[in-house]
Amino acid sequence: MRIRSFIIAYALVLALLLFADRRPKPAQQDRYSHIIDLTDEQNAANQNPAADSRTRIIAPDSLIPGTWTAGQIPPERLIAPLVVMDLNVAPPAQISLDDIADWEKQHGVVPQGAVVAIRRPIVHNQSTRELPITDGAALFLMDARYTTGFDIDESANLQSDRVLARQIALHGNYVVEGASHLAGIPATGSLIIVAPAKGKLRAAPVRVLAMVR
Repeated sequence: MRIRSFIIAYALVLALLLFADRRPKPAQQDRYSHIIDLTDEQNAANQNPAADSRTRIIAPDSLIPGTWTAGQIPPERLIAPLVVMDLNVAPPAQISLDDIADWEKQHGVVPQGAVVAIRRPIVHNQSTRELPITDGAALFLMDARYTTGFDIDESANLQSDRVLARQIALHGNYVVEGASHLAGIPATGSLIIVAPAKGKLRAAPVRVLAMVR
C-alpha cells in the first residue's frame, strides 16, 4: 500500500513538472535599448565608417614591439563593459585616484574587464596630448579592476609618458582615440564593441559601437 501511494505521488509530481515545463515562458526583454556608434561621425556616410577614420586603436605593439598588434588582440578583450568618467577640464585635466574613488562611491566598483572612457565636458580642440589619466590612476584600474582598454575623444600622444605607455602594453590594454558621441553614454551599464581592422597594424582604424541600456 505504501509503495502504491509512493508511485501515485511520484507520478503526480512528475506530471506537475512536465506541465510547468510546457507553460509559455514570458518573453525576455532586451537588456540594451539602443546602439550608439562611437566612430568618428565625419565618416558616417561612408559604407565603411572605419576607413580613414579619426577613430583609431592604439595596440600594445605600438607601445612595446612584439606584443599584440591590433589584429591580434583577443576578441574577448574587444567586447567589454563600458564605464564613462567625466574629466574636469581645469589643470591638470587628468583623472586621478581621488576621481576614481568618487566615481565608485556614486556608481559602484568599476566592473572587471571594463573599457574606461574619459569624457571631457567641453571639447576645446582635438590636439594631440598626453593620456588624460594619471599614471597611478591608470595602474590602479589595470591592476585592481583588470581593465582591457581606455577610450578617449581626442588624439593621444603616449610617447610623452613612456612609463605609462609601457605599463598599458604589458597589461594587454589598448587605447581607442578619436571616439565621438561620448556625451550620449551613461556612466555605467553599457557594453562596448571594438572592431579593429585585421592584420598586423600597430595602430589601425576601428569601428566602435556602444550598446546602451
